[in-house]
Amino acid sequence: MKPATSTFGDSSASFIEKGTAEFMRTALALFAGGFATFALLYCVQPLMPILSHDFSLNAAQASLSLSISTGLMAIGMLVTGPISDAVGRKPVMVAALFSAALCTLLSAVVPTWTEILIMRALVGLSLSGLAAVGMTYLGEEIHPKHTGLAMGLYIAGNAVGGMSGRLISGVLVDFTTWRVAVLIIGGIALASAILFAKFLPASRNFRPIRLNPKALTDGFSVHFKDAGLPWLFLEAFLLMGSFVTMFNYIGYRLLAEPYHMSQALVGLLSAAYLAGIYSSAKVGSLADKYGRRSMFMVSILVMAAGLGLTMASPVAVILPGMVVFTFGFFGAHSVASSWIGRRTVRAKGQASSLYLFSYYVGSSVVGSLGGFAYHAGGWNGVGAFMGAFLLAALLVAFKLKKLPTTAIDLA
Repeated sequence: MKPATSTFGDSSASFIEKGTAEFMRTALALFAGGFATFALLYCVQPLMPILSHDFSLNAAQASLSLSISTGLMAIGMLVTGPISDAVGRKPVMVAALFSAALCTLLSAVVPTWTEILIMRALVGLSLSGLAAVGMTYLGEEIHPKHTGLAMGLYIAGNAVGGMSGRLISGVLVDFTTWRVAVLIIGGIALASAILFAKFLPASRNFRPIRLNPKALTDGFSVHFKDAGLPWLFLEAFLLMGSFVTMFNYIGYRLLAEPYHMSQALVGLLSAAYLAGIYSSAKVGSLADKYGRRSMFMVSILVMAAGLGLTMASPVAVILPGMVVFTFGFFGAHSVASSWIGRRTVRAKGQASSLYLFSYYVGSSVVGSLGGFAYHAGGWNGVGAFMGAFLLAALLVAFKLKKLPTTAIDLA
């Protein structure tokens, strides 16, 4: 089947249609890329209590193993997105995956905490090249009527990677050292990078933009003048900050009394990400059908309901609460990600970079601040902390609900 000719804008543009071999190859490649990105990024999260023990760190200090990666990823996105606007999407993404996998392998063998943090910073900086560009690639190459589904599948790969990275390292560390667990994650990511490079189709709708400071500042200025994009950037900060805080510190709670769970069992809690794998694709598809604004608000409310369940004491209530919270988060992220592409007129790489910059700044800053909330008030302190961020996210969602999703409202 020949790729469809665009009926949106440039009539010479050809898009990848759902049901074609190219759509399957694209979905598989971006799934693998998202998998590797989040496995590399979050494999240290269930290891934080062990890192605290091995290097004599408190919870907030151990959280730097993740926060420094997400922080450098956020900073890198301000550069890698515009670079991809100039040199192309696929070359930037392929280089990013390979370098991140190699830095992860190195992080497993360096001896000191400082050197580990340096390697983790380089992992985040490298991964910015895929995280900033993947959404842009899909927005350019997939037919607009299928972007919600395609973005959902990509984010499902993120969810599988985040779950697998946590699950593999969290379970293996009960049987081997944390260094061996990280080496295994790095090897899996290297294999994913090879698959990604082989299967991802070359861009056909990419048009290079000359890289210069004025083009960068002009692009950023356009996005911040838009009525909706800055609010979507803020939502990324609020929602990702809440999500990472949940999974950063729930392990500390469940390892302590009265639960005394094993490290392997805490690692298995990453199976909650299965809900995200389903919701990212499902909610993305529903947003194409029923509108992004409504589905976005519903997803935030689902997150709040899940958080409320985790405030209970019985494990039989806490664990479903984690699942519900995860379902809501990935649904909201899927909707917001596709919404960015629909609102952006030009410099799409920069728009994606700004969204993800906010997303990972939320992960880095809020994720670390949550450690102070945990030390100050235990899980009740963490719950109040996350609840404040979700309330703010809901208020912003009301603001977004009054705006069209595009200049000509396609949702």
